[in-house]
Amino acid sequence: MICKDCQSAIVDLLLDPGAPASRDMQVHIESCPACAQEFQSMQATFALLDTWHAPEPSPYFDQKLAVRLREEQTLAPAGWFERLRSRLLFNTGRQLRPALAGGLALVLLLGGGAVANFTGFPHSTPETSATVQDLQILDKNDQALQTMDQLLQDDAPADDSTAPPSS
Repeated sequence: MICKDCQSAIVDLLLDPGAPASRDMQVHIESCPACAQEFQSMQATFALLDTWHAPEPSPYFDQKLAVRLREEQTLAPAGWFERLRSRLLFNTGRQLRPALAGGLALVLLLGGGAVANFTGFPHSTPETSATVQDLQILDKNDQALQTMDQLLQDDAPADDSTAPPSS
């Protein structure tokens, strides 16, 4: 028998020594000094617990308890704020975990949406009317024509007074 199994079952041996599995444990305890010491320690603990006597409750315990229960029942129920406060103060938080997880998920979604909006995901351009598009094209053409005129004027020979006359 393994010592771990024996030490975990020592309490069962103390409570029911006539069980069929207890024979194997007794053989192991006789051969293993560590388990024998654990068995003796548990026997001493159980013997000490057998000598302990629970104190007697006061003779008016039941009447006092009944009076306090009646007083609590006659009190007006606490308001919602007081119930919420007591729930938050005296609670383990198990009921709030799903709400906190949902709130955190909502914050992450909103934060992610805000970041996605600022990072420049492609947005659809507003539709412009055909008239506006035509005017924009004409404006670009006019600018192109003015640029071409300037380039052609730069290529033409200027009338210089320093140039020799041709005749």
